[in-house]
Amino acid sequence: MRLEIGCKDRVGIAQEVLGIFVEREIDLRGIELKHSGKIFVNIPDLDFSELQSFMPQLRLIDGVEDVKTTPFMPSERERNELATLIKTFPDPFVSIDAKGNIRVVNDVAVTIMGATQKEIIGEHISQWLKGFNFSRWLDSDDVLAQTRRLKFLDEDFVADILPIHVWDETGANVLAGAVLILKSEARLGQQISAFKQPSESIFSGIQASSTAMRKVIREAKRMVMLDSAMLLVGETGTGKELLAKACHEASERSEKPFMTLNCATLPDDAAESELFGIGASGHENSKRGLLELADGGTLFLDEVGEMSPKLQTKLLRVIQNGSFRRVDDEREITINIHFISSTSKDLLQLVATGEFREDLYYRLNVLGLNLPPLRERRSDILPLAEFFIAQSGQRLGKYRLLMDDDCRDFIEHYPWPGNVRQLENVLIRAVSVLEGDVITTAHLQLPAYTREHGYLEQEFEGTLEAAVKNYEADILRKLYPAYPSTRQLAKKLGLSHTAVANKLREYDINKKTVKI
Repeated sequence: MRLEIGCKDRVGIAQEVLGIFVEREIDLRGIELKHSGKIFVNIPDLDFSELQSFMPQLRLIDGVEDVKTTPFMPSERERNELATLIKTFPDPFVSIDAKGNIRVVNDVAVTIMGATQKEIIGEHISQWLKGFNFSRWLDSDDVLAQTRRLKFLDEDFVADILPIHVWDETGANVLAGAVLILKSEARLGQQISAFKQPSESIFSGIQASSTAMRKVIREAKRMVMLDSAMLLVGETGTGKELLAKACHEASERSEKPFMTLNCATLPDDAAESELFGIGASGHENSKRGLLELADGGTLFLDEVGEMSPKLQTKLLRVIQNGSFRRVDDEREITINIHFISSTSKDLLQLVATGEFREDLYYRLNVLGLNLPPLRERRSDILPLAEFFIAQSGQRLGKYRLLMDDDCRDFIEHYPWPGNVRQLENVLIRAVSVLEGDVITTAHLQLPAYTREHGYLEQEFEGTLEAAVKNYEADILRKLYPAYPSTRQLAKKLGLSHTAVANKLREYDINKKTVKI
């Protein structure tokens, strides 16, 4: 039987309650005072009839407000709650003591180990997991949480290793052991894939581990609430359209259409008809343009810096008036659209050269966001790579793919001029040609690159001598205008006057060919 005694928080009240049980020589299995105002008592051999004989005596204690039976002690619930969690946990779970010996292991781990719980408990964790020195970690002065890739019975797993600390009577922090949660490559791939589904979270499809991208996402979330025109600026392949779609989904227009016009791929006339539509309603050749199709929703103008001057003027009128006319039609059509634009160019420079309308620039750039290139968000590269590999592998029925250490290091430090799009395309190809389960640098079709020397295009043609001469000529063309005489230029380069004069003659560099 278990009792819950409600009482006031008074010094000595627990001693008085226990005194009644001592007087009657009743054996107690446990007493808990975990909750303020409640005393829990576990009396395994007490009948209810016996309780009735002294319950009035308990109630008469000063401060006792209620005495009733309870189906379980708080600690019993907590133990069973934890046991249920561990037992049903979908990944291998292991708990070890401060010496690295196994204390608890769940059913998933037992199945993988191929032994019974009795055989496993008490054994050192190093018998089962390779690739991490648990003894050294547990004996270190500062035991910190770790995430490591380990071998679990010759299979690759990612392990979250979390220390368990308790506090002694003096308040000192004492290490009691650790818990390990292990995830296989297949499970990680499934979780990454599920996490990246757009329906799960609006911005979840955008990898944002880096400080730079987290800042972009924070600002984007605030901007979408304003419903003002947005301009996304970034190099090609940085994910501008993906961010534009996320902004649309996060806005109040999410139930309305999201339409895209790529301003760089269509000739002027085709882009105009695509945007505005053609002819009157009911006409044989009439069609609705993107402005009509996006009414109430969002129109994404991709690479808006490529838009022709004629189209810029017409678009400005639409933004100012909220209306337009189809091509070859006099009827005015009113619309309500949220404009999101993107560009990989410096629009202000285009404004300065007269290639882009200044008034349109300020209409489109009410809210501006700069997307950093992949080389400036290094911490996003490997998570993105792992996601692309898992995604491509699932399409091909390959669920255990991974990169070796050299490949991971190469990918993390490569400059990625094509950014996320280039990374994705390279890994899709690597997975498609892969025969085993391990991706190496040999599977990556990329221009050769080293951190010391940059990268050299694989399509390099010619001889080393020709390349050296081209470089030499380029240096001379840049330096020649800065020196009033070939003698001074020769002195700068550490060559004789004759040698420099001969090289200038060979490369046809003179006052006429070089602008001074």
